[in-house]
Amino acid sequence: MAILAPTSVSKDPLFLRTSSNSSSSDLQRISLNPPRIFGSKLKSGKIEQTQLRLLTASNNCSDLTAKASRKPLGLTEELKNNKLESVVETDDGSGLFEDMKRRFLSFKKHKYMENLEHYQNLAKGQAPKFMVISCADSRVCPSTILGFQPGEAFIVRNIANLVPSFVSGPSETNAALEFSVNTLEVENILVVGHSCCGGIRALMSMDDEVEKSFIQNWVVVGRDARLWTKAAASKLSFDQQCKHCEKESINRSLLNLLTYPWIEEKVKNGILSVHGGYYDFVDCTFEKWTLDYKEDNLKEKHGRISVKNHLFWS
Repeated sequence: MAILAPTSVSKDPLFLRTSSNSSSSDLQRISLNPPRIFGSKLKSGKIEQTQLRLLTASNNCSDLTAKASRKPLGLTEELKNNKLESVVETDDGSGLFEDMKRRFLSFKKHKYMENLEHYQNLAKGQAPKFMVISCADSRVCPSTILGFQPGEAFIVRNIANLVPSFVSGPSETNAALEFSVNTLEVENILVVGHSCCGGIRALMSMDDEVEKSFIQNWVVVGRDARLWTKAAASKLSFDQQCKHCEKESINRSLLNLLTYPWIEEKVKNGILSVHGGYYDFVDCTFEKWTLDYKEDNLKEKHGRISVKNHLFWS
């Protein structure tokens, strides 16, 4: 059994894995505001288009840099079969939907029709084993990362993969929890966090005195993780604190799950298991751990969290 102690910084990959050359500038180029992938400007009577592409070079988020390239309006590139193909895009974006149509028809031919009986059974009902709470970040797709097939996982995604407590009031996330646990009777709840999370960065940089935005009103759900991180990692750079909080917030969410009476009862009786997962898309690694439920040391919300089956996939 492993004991996770949020109030201390360890070298355990579950909490913080930094190299000696990490610096406070690691994430300075990551913005909370979503980048404009396509922007245009008028020059010499012509429209020029700027396309931003994310390039990675090493294991630091600071290596996610934007590189600009100019192409005629209405032309994008996609990688297919190791070759770059041009997709003609009209002003109304129909080129993108033509590509989407091609992907759908490919799915229908090679997945749906070849597994027709399975999909027909799914049309009658679902019985997933997993309920997954993941970040809405476009780079973090649980089905792609973990290979979930249709019918295997009931998935809800939100900013920073946070789980509000039972007393926080209704939200899409706890509505999904209620349905998946009480109606679908899933056997596992998996909370998946990830590297370079903008939602966690918003949480860590939040100023209590400024006017609240929709994002701030949501990420405040993770305030306990923020407090633990500030206490445990106060001597680290802001970027390293964000890395620490990305993992700490997962553990706080696991504890928040236990504030739902019908979840705690099932966990206590061994009917339901709750797990944490952390996907680092910079070096493509995944950590997984399972909450080791013990009524005596989990009643206190700010207590230490015990885990078991801690695995690291690389």
